[in-house]
Amino acid sequence: MFLPGSALLVVSARKTLNRLQRTHGAAALLAANEFPGLAAAIDQHAAAIRDILDLGVENSSQVPVSVLLAGYARGLLETLHDTTPTPQSPTDWQQADWTHLRLAAVCSLARG
Repeated sequence: MFLPGSALLVVSARKTLNRLQRTHGAAALLAANEFPGLAAAIDQHAAAIRDILDLGVENSSQVPVSVLLAGYARGLLETLHDTTPTPQSPTDWQQADWTHLRLAAVCSLARG
């Protein structure tokens, strides 16, 4: 259960999400505006993440969304390998792997 005095968790979550926005969110958003198929893929990932957090996390309604999203993103970031560079250009984003698309979806949900 999320404790009311856990403001430090919220601050930490916002830092994680802001950093992720710089590495994935902004570039993916630009690319998604250019390529509708990419936008659809990110939307599908976002829907899956919503389901995971709503249905798979006990008492998720009592935890700030930013904390849930940051926790999910941290788990994904642990799976990234140095051999999987973060896409930079819109064209790179069209070829992005599952993990990078998922991280872009986390950013989309955090913005929303």
